[in-house]
Amino acid sequence: MTVTSVQINTFTSPPLSAAEECMLQNSFQPAFMAKGDFVIGGIFPLHYNQEMPDINCTYRPLPVKCNGFSPRTFRWAQTMRLAVDEINQSIKLLPNYTLGYKIFDSCSHPLTGQRAALAVVNGITDSLMCSGSSPLLAVVGEAGSAQSIVVSRILQPFKIPMVSYFSSCACLSDRSQYPTFFRVIPSDDYQVVAIAQLLVHFNWTWVGVIRGDHEYGHLAVQGLLKELKETRVCIAYQEMIPLLYNTERALEIIEVMRHSSAKVVVVFSAEGEMTPFLRDYMIQNVTGIQWIASEAWVTASAFTGREYYPYMGGTIGFGIRKGHVSTLSDYLRTVNPQLYPNNPLVKELWEALYGCSPSFSPGNHFPPCTGQETLLDQHAAYMNTSSPRVAYNVYKAVYAIAHALHNLLFCQKGNGPFQNNSCAQSDNIHPWQLHHYLQEVTFNISGQKVNFDLKGDSIPYYDIINWQRGTSGNIEFVNVGLFDGTKPPGEELVIQEDRIIWARHMSEVPVSVCSASCLPGYRKAVRIWEPVCCFDCLPCDTGKISNETNSAECTFCSKDFWSNSDRTACIPKKVEFLSYDSLGKALTVTSVFGACSTIIIFAVFLYHRDTAIIRVNNSELSFFILFSLTLCFLCCLVFIGEPTPWSCMLRHTAFSITFSLCLSCILAKTLVVLAAFTSTRPGNNIMKWLGPTQQRVIILSCTLIQVVICASWLIDAPPIPSQNTQYEPSTIILECSIGSRLAFWCVLSYIGLKTCLCFVLAFLARKLPGNFNEAKFITFSMLIFSAVWMAFIPAYISSPGNYADAVESFAILASSFGLLFCLFAPKCYIILLKPEKNTRQHIMGKEKK
Repeated sequence: MTVTSVQINTFTSPPLSAAEECMLQNSFQPAFMAKGDFVIGGIFPLHYNQEMPDINCTYRPLPVKCNGFSPRTFRWAQTMRLAVDEINQSIKLLPNYTLGYKIFDSCSHPLTGQRAALAVVNGITDSLMCSGSSPLLAVVGEAGSAQSIVVSRILQPFKIPMVSYFSSCACLSDRSQYPTFFRVIPSDDYQVVAIAQLLVHFNWTWVGVIRGDHEYGHLAVQGLLKELKETRVCIAYQEMIPLLYNTERALEIIEVMRHSSAKVVVVFSAEGEMTPFLRDYMIQNVTGIQWIASEAWVTASAFTGREYYPYMGGTIGFGIRKGHVSTLSDYLRTVNPQLYPNNPLVKELWEALYGCSPSFSPGNHFPPCTGQETLLDQHAAYMNTSSPRVAYNVYKAVYAIAHALHNLLFCQKGNGPFQNNSCAQSDNIHPWQLHHYLQEVTFNISGQKVNFDLKGDSIPYYDIINWQRGTSGNIEFVNVGLFDGTKPPGEELVIQEDRIIWARHMSEVPVSVCSASCLPGYRKAVRIWEPVCCFDCLPCDTGKISNETNSAECTFCSKDFWSNSDRTACIPKKVEFLSYDSLGKALTVTSVFGACSTIIIFAVFLYHRDTAIIRVNNSELSFFILFSLTLCFLCCLVFIGEPTPWSCMLRHTAFSITFSLCLSCILAKTLVVLAAFTSTRPGNNIMKWLGPTQQRVIILSCTLIQVVICASWLIDAPPIPSQNTQYEPSTIILECSIGSRLAFWCVLSYIGLKTCLCFVLAFLARKLPGNFNEAKFITFSMLIFSAVWMAFIPAYISSPGNYADAVESFAILASSFGLLFCLFAPKCYIILLKPEKNTRQHIMGKEKK
């Protein structure tokens, strides 16, 4: 509607006529119209593109020409007409009132949608004269979000509510910008959540995104990217189909798809844009793409032809919840050129379905037909009524307006929602009054609840649609799951995976990743300057594991555990100590053998205690030495087995005290030998100071010093069991920590001091007279003892755990055997094999020659 202004002189010009005040500059007649007590508008994209006229101001611009008739959207318009007819025939809904309608074509373009919005607000007239505004209460429309944005803003100043059946852009939920907008389709906020969950569910981490050049596509992609931020999904590329379709640009997009490693493509676009794009896509013979379709085209009947299946078969997406309109199929069959001879849209329907024209017109290239042809079910683009989705939304939108109007008209006086609890006047209803009732309306239709939240949105519910080949070879839309936005997070998506057929007619889920998944035992290493979905797989370090696929980091095993060879699980660390294995058994046998040998020698000495060699060499000290050597051999057994608090305290103390006792006896024996031979000199009376009592005092006092050191050690910082993981991190070596290092080295130093003292004294007495000078054997035994323990110290320090215990056990056994054989083997030889030499004369070197 255009108002032509005329220059007016207030003082001299006469009043202008109506024709001079307002004149329509162009005529835009509705596609269908019916009169009624109350009129609602309908806007549908009956064509999917338009041809813009040349911009040339030297002549009057031609009207926009709409091309590409859509039987599918024509079915939506007929569904609105059917719903209005049912309401007018109902005795329960709006009794004694009738609804009228005006239906316009938006040509799937915001510019033409704007023209339709202005036309639906205008009154209807057969001339170009303005007839004033139309008694319009509400509008059913639009399909595309871009068109709905334009139409809603035009209707907003008039407070006319608009109920959309197919506009899902989340932007339309903004009540500050679109206060009169309602819709019976869920917002894209829910659709992008559903698509994001679908990508995560099937582990598609590398996907392409294609959108249309409009608000719907732009905001949907923005919402999807926001949802994917907290997931492992990355976008390989983003491409846009131009609003005015361009084949060259489309081919560029197709080449990107062909060469990308992303085999899953998400598309937010409308049917009108996808139709020419898919035509070019099939010409380029690109296959193997798993399409994820938005609700705008996932149930488009235009793509059900068998020629689409090799390229689009397996497509999956979220479709509007299907419903049931029992009379829709019969109603659609009533539309024919004979009933509407002057309606160009019905003529285009026949041309689209039958490829013929029911009426002659210049420039028509279709062959003629009667217009009486029967509409068949195979005309799916128009006659597909088995599971209406968008058509069912149109049906619900009309009924929502009717129920709201019914509640408004049958308001009880005094209980109304308006000022002073008043109701609206039935003969003077304003659109803003109907808006209030639309916000509050709630009803059930075919078992489905219909209402609107405070943003004008409806219940978020989608069917998951899979494109499968039907028995006739055409594509069928198979329901394989659902998304219920009213469920708690994580429970919205329900998928029947066994019913899905994927791209290339495969039954296995396609793979779309930038990098193959890292198996357990590996971690992801992100490549520099590439998305996080592109990574290399590096094996976990020793001591770390990853027991999940695509682990970002390897985790340390706990203290007592270590990684297995595959780095997939923590296993208990190997526990090592000087156990009764081959080494432990050998030491045990050797220890027992040494103790038994000592006991046998003890028995031999006890049996021959009255012989000269034993009596001359101080039998009491010999028995003390044999007793202490037996304890030395047996204390080695304490070092074998798992360390315990008692065994740790007993190990070093028993070893040190028994050896101290042994060396104290040897020291006393050395002093006695030295004194015995030197006392024969005139004036030397030293033996009286080394009698049996003094010998016992020497042994006791020298041993008591070691006992005091060990007692202090046990009181201050006793040896305790410990776990050593420093030597081999994968192994726990059970050992005894020495506690006080000072006490440990004091014990060894004291033993070393007595060893040196014994060695020096024995060395001094080595050349004393006699055939059996025991000082020589004491000297040699001390040399062996010293050599063993000097070698022990560096070996002990450098050996870990059970090996340190083995080294100490070996030193104990070696030094014990050294003392035993050096001190007692010569005596046993004489006692057992040379008894003739076991005389005092021989030993003292006084036998006759």
